[in-house]
This record gives sequence, structure tokens and C-alpha cells, in this order.
Amino acid sequence: MTSTGTAPVFDVAAAYPEAGVLRSAVETGDWSTVSGFFTRFTTPDEQSFGVTVTMAVPSAEPMLRAAIRREPRSSLPRVLLAAHFVQRGWTIRTSARAVHVRREQFAGMHEQLRYAEHLLIDVTAREPANAPAWWLRMTTSRGLGLGQSETRRRYDRLAAHHPGVLAGQRNLLQQLCPKWGGSWDAAHAFLRECTDVARPGDPQGVLVPELHLEHWLELGSEAGGEYLRQPGVREEITAAAMTSVLHPAYHTRFGRVVAHSTFAMAFSLIGDLPRAAAHFRALDGRASEIPWSYLPDPVVALARHRDRALAKG
Repeated sequence: MTSTGTAPVFDVAAAYPEAGVLRSAVETGDWSTVSGFFTRFTTPDEQSFGVTVTMAVPSAEPMLRAAIRREPRSSLPRVLLAAHFVQRGWTIRTSARAVHVRREQFAGMHEQLRYAEHLLIDVTAREPANAPAWWLRMTTSRGLGLGQSETRRRYDRLAAHHPGVLAGQRNLLQQLCPKWGGSWDAAHAFLRECTDVARPGDPQGVLVPELHLEHWLELGSEAGGEYLRQPGVREEITAAAMTSVLHPAYHTRFGRVVAHSTFAMAFSLIGDLPRAAAHFRALDGRASEIPWSYLPDPVVALARHRDRALAKG
């Protein structure tokens, strides 16, 4: 049971032990174990989770290159190596706004993303239904500045084979935000496109607070707080929670921590402590880095919001 005064745990393995096993296998170069995990990740969102865990290990490249040499017809090591290049590129760029990123950082990022593109173009040509490859190609499109239409084209190719992939929807939603050359109107239109067809218990509800938190971040703390406290925004986030992560039919293998973290932060910033407390209790001391990394000192900020919500809500 969650208690106040304790530091939140952001390590994904605390919520999903298999992530820790997969990460350890990547760190030790155990390709047999790594590839075995991906035979058990059967849905696109499960596969994207596995890719995300793998790409976060900086030392993965030698194992992946060796796997490509041993298995020249296999797409998995190519997709994972491309993901490794994507991660490296974003590390070079950092998460700073474009105006604060130096020219040489952009050049280094683009070099890594082009390496990834080369691998992924080959994979998607041979396997048009390869969901992780299209998801990653959406990321490379955004990072290389290929534009809204190209990223949407890649999303459509993914959705044609795998409708309703949350990882793909989340990726395109980022592209449609103003910080990546989009607009709030375009982003909210796509959000409705995703949520209108979602069934009760589907995970798409988390996209609602994700987009509103992006708007909050863009506006800044004071104006953003006023935005989130608008009755219409609050009602929309509340309804999204009830039809997704709080619904009895909610189903996701690896999405609960991110969903509860996102709703917990949104309700905390709104000041709706009882609703925030429900999500903090569900988290039981765990949390995802996104969206809490939007706040200075995420560990301290999360603990403060959590303790306040649990004390009052």
C-alpha cells in the first residue's frame, strides 16, 4: 500500500519484472534471451514496450550487430539496432526546445536517425506489417523534420495493418503539437479520431491527459494551470479516466503505470485531490518518468503531489 514520505520508484522493472530481465539480457549481450522475449511480445504495443526497454541500454550495439551477422534475414536485430540509433540521436539532441539545441547537436542527431532510417526502410520494404519498424519510422520522420504529411503517411501505413496501436497514436500526437510544427486544432482533431472509436476499457483514454499536459507545458506553469482548471478540460480528463484506466474492462499488459502516472499528474495540477489520490493509490509507489519529467526535480515534485493528494483525498 502506498505510504507518504517515501520516494517514488521510476524504474520500469519495479512494475514489470520482465523488463528488468530483458534489460539485463541486453546488458550482458544475451541475444538468445532478448530474441526469446520478442517471441512472447505478440501485440504491437507489447513489442513497442520491448523496443523501448532495449533501446535504453547504451551498450546494445555490439550484440545487435553480431545478431545481424548471424541472422542476415531476421528483421528483429535490425529494428532494435535502428531503435538504438534513434535513442542515441535523441540523447545527442537532448529534450530541450529546438531554440536551445546547438547546430552540431542537430547534425549529430540527424546522422544517427539516418542510420536508423536506412535499416528501417529495408525492414518495412520486406515486411510491410512490421509495427515497431513503422512506429520508429514515425520518430525518425519527426526528428529529421520530414513534416506532418510524411509522419501521418507512416502512421497510416502502421494503422492499415494494426489499427488502434497506442504507441503509434502517441507518436503522431506529438508530431501534431505546435512544438513539432503542428497546431492544437490538428492535435485535438486526431485525439478525437483515436478516442471516438475506442471501446470502454481501451487504453486510448491516456491520450487525453497527455495532450492537455502538452498544452499546459507550452503555456507555462501559471497560464497552464488556468488552462487545466477549465471545466471542459477537467471534465474531459475525468471522462477519459473513467472509460480507460479506471474502467473494469481496462486491458493493457504494460501501460498501467504510464496511464495512472499521467492522470495523477493532470489531476494534481488541476487541484482535484480525490481523483489524483485514486491514481496514486493504484501506482503504489511506482511511476513513469513521462510526464513527471516535465516538472523540475520529478522525484521531489511527484512525492509532494502524491503526499498532498493522499492526505486530502
